[in-house]
Amino acid sequence: MADFADDADPEQFAAETGNVVQFPAAKEGKAPEIVSFNRRELDQILRIYGNKVADGEWRDYAIDMLKDRAVFSVFKRAAEVPLYRIEKNPKFARKQGAWSIVSASGQILKRGHELQAVLRIFESKPRLYQV
Repeated sequence: MADFADDADPEQFAAETGNVVQFPAAKEGKAPEIVSFNRRELDQILRIYGNKVADGEWRDYAIDMLKDRAVFSVFKRAAEVPLYRIEKNPKFARKQGAWSIVSASGQILKRGHELQAVLRIFESKPRLYQV
């Protein structure tokens, strides 16, 4: 049996086109597609995540790359339901926008075409401190 890493051309098995990564074709001849985050998108999401971790609000995250959408889930504790899900769904790109923030109850809190605009929901508002 041939070694996969030595004999395979990486472009043949993982041709990245935009935000969709294509893997080797199945027996039916159709390659499955997976939606993923690109480096810029992950940078924006992880910047917000880092700020919330520093504030003690969030503790863990998970990234799921599915056929129809990519999901960044945020947890207060690892064994819980996610507090928020940041979803990228290209199917809605022309309609409401590919990006959405979904709460733990499943309610869509914000939706839009630009990730930066959607992530503003997590920006901290100025607080007044009593002395």
